[in-house]
Amino acid sequence: MGTNQNSTDSPPGQKKRRRVGFSDKDAGIEANECISIYLVFSKDEVGSPKSFKIEPVDLNHFFEDDGKLYGYQSLKVVIWLSGISFHAFADISYESSSDGGKGVTDLKSSLSNIFADNLVWSKDEFLQTFSTDCNYIKSVVSNAELLPKNGLNGCGDNALLDESSVDIFRVRGTWLGDLYCRLVPLVLLLVDGSNPIDVTCPRWEIYLLTQRIQNDSSMSLLGFAAAYRFHKYPSSTRLRLGQILIMPTYQRKGYGSHILKALNNVAISEDMYDFTIEEPVDVIQHARTCIDVERLLTYVPLHDTLTGAASRMRNDKNFSKEKGSSRYKPPADIIEEVRKSFKITKRQFLNCWEILLYLKLVDQGEQGLENYATYLANHVVNEVIGKESEGAGKVVIDIPTEFDGDASFFMCKVKGEQSSSFEKDEECKGINQEENLRQLVDERMKQIRAVVEKISQKSK
Repeated sequence: MGTNQNSTDSPPGQKKRRRVGFSDKDAGIEANECISIYLVFSKDEVGSPKSFKIEPVDLNHFFEDDGKLYGYQSLKVVIWLSGISFHAFADISYESSSDGGKGVTDLKSSLSNIFADNLVWSKDEFLQTFSTDCNYIKSVVSNAELLPKNGLNGCGDNALLDESSVDIFRVRGTWLGDLYCRLVPLVLLLVDGSNPIDVTCPRWEIYLLTQRIQNDSSMSLLGFAAAYRFHKYPSSTRLRLGQILIMPTYQRKGYGSHILKALNNVAISEDMYDFTIEEPVDVIQHARTCIDVERLLTYVPLHDTLTGAASRMRNDKNFSKEKGSSRYKPPADIIEEVRKSFKITKRQFLNCWEILLYLKLVDQGEQGLENYATYLANHVVNEVIGKESEGAGKVVIDIPTEFDGDASFFMCKVKGEQSSSFEKDEECKGINQEENLRQLVDERMKQIRAVVEKISQKSK
């Protein structure tokens, strides 16, 4: 019989070879998976499971190219961020640390990229800041400009509970740099795509929304905004909102709208050219539009023009986009008067005009609403194409090359019949163009109804 050649017994005189095991290459762990951040307002909240957890936009992009941390087993990082002094403390724990092929991430250096000098490494030192820096905001505003009060009710889900204790201050000059350095970690963590402002530029201003605490005469920060003053040739100024953040614990209460109203008032009182917002997110654009529509509803010079446009649209039996929609738009002199009176840009006013028209037509029968839907679709198409349908326009033509077929193109301007024929040719290439435009119109209609609903709720 044959013997089992897989026997574990070694032949006489032959040494058994030692098996060597190779550990897997360190795959790392994403920052979002191992780092937690809590916003705390007292010593007792540090370490408490009931503390408010911040949901940052994305922690991964702070850590190398792939957003991972390497060299740690069972890594856990808990960061406690003070809502009083804005210092932070990092509690770091792990089972072991070793180079698994990708090195060992320098946690202190990486976290300092977010929190900079606000990060303290001693828990006792961090706890002391709740006493030593308990009046930080109060000391800042003592050297700032208190802005006049105006109506505080905005487009938030809840009315402000105590309007009398809420103030807004403008910070400029020497205090701005230190203040923003303390606030910038919140901006980086909670404002998507944000970058720090240049605190050495005197054109930047910071607006602090604060609330006075009656029990201990201290002051808490509800939110803040950074705005920039642009020169408008020849001798005017444009105010642009660059960053705005309401503290996570105070969101959805109308405080953001209060800051926007204050900035509107600054632009008006100082007779600036207009007030703009840099790449506003949907929630900011919604609040801004609510405020502007409410203001425009009280603007008497607009009433006749708006009523006339709504009447024409309601009674037009043969409305079509081919006829054009210019006769339903506000005239140039009204656009200019609105800019002068309210510092609203032309683009923003046209957005508000759509809502004002809808308010005039919503209860006036189906004919007007059908015409309005066509008017709105035509407006959306013009925005997408980047030109008015009646005028000259620009077109982009793809030119495939041996280098990169998707990245080569040229732009040219076409007029009249050339524009129309070119658009017809391009329609054949865009199979889903009509569906995409329909989705854009539906989304715009959803935004309009949301503003109308919010304004209607406030008027009741």
